[in-house]
Amino acid sequence: MAGETKIIYNTITKKEIHRNIPIDKGVPYEGGAMITETDPAGILTYVSRDFVKMAGYSKEELIGSPHSIVRHPDMPKGLFRGLWKTIQERRVWRGYIKNLRKDGKYFWSLMYIQPRFDSNDEIVGYIASRREAYPQSLIEIGIKYKELIDDRFIDDPYFLKWELYLGEGVAKRR
Repeated sequence: MAGETKIIYNTITKKEIHRNIPIDKGVPYEGGAMITETDPAGILTYVSRDFVKMAGYSKEELIGSPHSIVRHPDMPKGLFRGLWKTIQERRVWRGYIKNLRKDGKYFWSLMYIQPRFDSNDEIVGYIASRREAYPQSLIEIGIKYKELIDDRFIDDPYFLKWELYLGEGVAKRR
């Protein structure tokens, strides 16, 4: 992605959003749990005030944009393949995510994602919550993600390991 910006298309405003080129500067996680919600295709439908502040985009820019608007290019594609497989199977996913801010800086978070259900127990979207990541875990996960960044690792079993899940249970509407 060096030298080029990525264009994100907002499905509500119909505007193009130009993401800045990532810069190697982290920002400390601020606030409590940051919450986002998406539709089944991953388009943002809700963003908490803390998420808006940390991401650096306005609420209007975020709502209607794909959640990948904050995807940092340092994140292995296999992680997202495993994440989607997990949540589409009605499970809760847990893992470390490096988020790209609008200004090109990044922040790490420990993220939990689970499906949302309608009255017929059908998935109608996903809820993600973030909290501050454990510093020692970030050192370890940063090394592992660098090892698995190449596309040839997209189906690596690491991305489906139990430690990325929150328990073994299935998410259910109650």
